[in-house]
Amino acid sequence: MTIYFYSNREKPYGCFSNFSAHGFTLDGVWWPTSEHYFQAQKFVGTPHADQIRQVKLPKDAARLGRQRTRPLRSDWEQVKDNVMRKGVRCKFETHADIRETLLSTRDEELVENAPSDYYWGCGQTGAGKNMLGKILMEVREALRSHNSRA
Repeated sequence: MTIYFYSNREKPYGCFSNFSAHGFTLDGVWWPTSEHYFQAQKFVGTPHADQIRQVKLPKDAARLGRQRTRPLRSDWEQVKDNVMRKGVRCKFETHADIRETLLSTRDEELVENAPSDYYWGCGQTGAGKNMLGKILMEVREALRSHNSRA
C-alpha cells in the first residue's frame, strides 16, 4: 500500500508536510516549521536566512525562499537533499506524537502528492522523484533503528 500526503491539514498524515506546525531547535536556533528551516538554508550566513526564519507562516517562508532576487548559495543543488533530511529528522526526533505516526506507517511507501512538484513530490503525473517521501522513509528507518537500540 502507498500512503499519499500533501496538506498539513490532512489527518493523520498532515504532519508529514513541511508546513505542519511542528517546530524544533536546530543549529542553536528555533524553527517554526521544517519549511522555514529548509528555505532559510538557501541563504545561510546572510540576513535573508533569519528574515525567512522569522516570518509567521510556512507559505511565506516558501515564497521568500523562492525569490530569485536573493543570493542563492552556490552549492544549493548539491546540499538541498541533506538540508531537507536534517530538518525532517530533527522535526520527528523532537515530537513524539508525529514520530509515532511516522513509525506506524511500517514499510508503506510514502508519497508527497504535490501536483506541481516533480522533485520533492510525485507531480501531476506521478512520475516525479518524490524526494520528500524518500527522505521520510529514510528518517523512519533511522528512527526505527534508534528505537530498537534504546
